[in-house]
Amino acid sequence: MLLREIEHFLEEDTGQGDYEPIVPHTDSKAEITAKEEGVLAGLEEVKEILDYLSVQYSSGFEDGARIRSGDTILTVRGAGAEILRAERLVLNFMGRMSGIATLTDTLVNEARKGNRRIKVAGTRKTTPGFRKYEKKAIRIGGGDPHRFGLYDAVIIKDNHIKLMGLENAITKAKESTSFTKKIEVEVESIAEALRAVELKVDIIMLDNMTAAEVKDCVRLLSDKGLRDGLILEASGGIDMKNIKEFASTDVDVVSVGMLTHSAKWLGFSMNVVE
Repeated sequence: MLLREIEHFLEEDTGQGDYEPIVPHTDSKAEITAKEEGVLAGLEEVKEILDYLSVQYSSGFEDGARIRSGDTILTVRGAGAEILRAERLVLNFMGRMSGIATLTDTLVNEARKGNRRIKVAGTRKTTPGFRKYEKKAIRIGGGDPHRFGLYDAVIIKDNHIKLMGLENAITKAKESTSFTKKIEVEVESIAEALRAVELKVDIIMLDNMTAAEVKDCVRLLSDKGLRDGLILEASGGIDMKNIKEFASTDVDVVSVGMLTHSAKWLGFSMNVVE
């Protein structure tokens, strides 16, 4: 985490106020405890925040650990005012990131019941200003973050096709994009998928199709010998109830927006003990 980010997050929460008139800089000890089970994430960021505030800490956990309700994740010691200054920020980081990591872990395990090699990826449906932490939490939970931003890969979506046409959009992408970047096309039918393959793109996103339609498309591409070197991704409406079914279609990737837009925060609390 960059120093300016820590300062921005602290200023957002506490402003420029001095806590000393309210909370003295007396040496204090506190514990951060898990209130429910899940996959821990955000611990690295929490340590950086505590370092910035000169608060000492110890922990027997690492990001990615499975935690249970009642586990003491960190013990911290330092000036009481600085511990309380850190409290909400560190709990927010761990709560948000652990919630994403936990949901990702659950969805990955469910998807792999249908396809052991499937990748469960996130999307760009993230909180503005917090994307890199949410994407990191997906990785910690065993998922794939997908592209971080528009610059990581070219994805030709429905609105691009409406503006430019499929062939023109792909041609422009190839002309203006380095060979190091993949080109992905979003399609909503088997016919569109076949046309995109003919135009030699790297990834086909089968968007808003039923699992049965995705399965038929995968089978047809395989039967025609068009599957080699092509990455197939299913997207749209995928959740806990149907992710195993989509994974069973033999696509390579399922992308799931709910990893970030619908993840429940994991509960943590901080309590002064000395």
